[in-house]
Amino acid sequence: MKNLKNLAVVFAFVSIVGWGPFTFFSNINSSQNEAIGSSEWLAKETKVIISQVDSLSPEAVKTGLTAYQKARKEGLDNKEVLTIIDFSKPSRDPRLLVFDVKNQKVLFNTWVAHGKNSGAETPNSFSNDPRSLKSSLGVFVTSDIYNGEHGESLRVRGLEAGFNDNAYRRDIVFHSALYVGEDVAKTRGMLGRSWGCMAVDPHTIKPLINAIKGQTLVVAYYPYQPWLKNSSFLT
Repeated sequence: MKNLKNLAVVFAFVSIVGWGPFTFFSNINSSQNEAIGSSEWLAKETKVIISQVDSLSPEAVKTGLTAYQKARKEGLDNKEVLTIIDFSKPSRDPRLLVFDVKNQKVLFNTWVAHGKNSGAETPNSFSNDPRSLKSSLGVFVTSDIYNGEHGESLRVRGLEAGFNDNAYRRDIVFHSALYVGEDVAKTRGMLGRSWGCMAVDPHTIKPLINAIKGQTLVVAYYPYQPWLKNSSFLT
């Protein structure tokens, strides 16, 4: 009986100070049910990412997260993993980010090439044309894996008409390349360039593919106003 009385006193105390079981579970549910896409959610997620990585612009991160929440509502988010490529940054910077949204953890922050006709050190021209040899902007979803000229590679499908919907037909893929990596960036001051593909360091390609395969979202960012103002994922 004495133990029961002591337990009752403890229960009453923690409930009064807000540590009771009902308050505790209420806080958990409140956090889990935070509205994805709300200004609060966007600010929180942006802060989480920027606290772990400083090589992408806040604008690229916010844009990627905005597109992610729209895609999630459309059922396009299979693994709660988001890849953001910040093409507003020079290729010498690690401008590719993979974020585990569920576990709030940056999985990759690495180097990625852009198309040879998109620009030299920093790209400034983008295209959906199969003959352009340029990078494309916008929202993509990862597709099938294959072994080709560059070894294991991962195709993507562009989800935005006029901006990147020719990506699959253009063979825009994640593949490895010797002209990409930290050593190349330090030695040359910039990476080599692809024919429009997201080329990465040979040591990175396999773990990267493993992390983002299975219909995950990829957002290629640049402050190109026609895309920012017309993308269905951003408006």
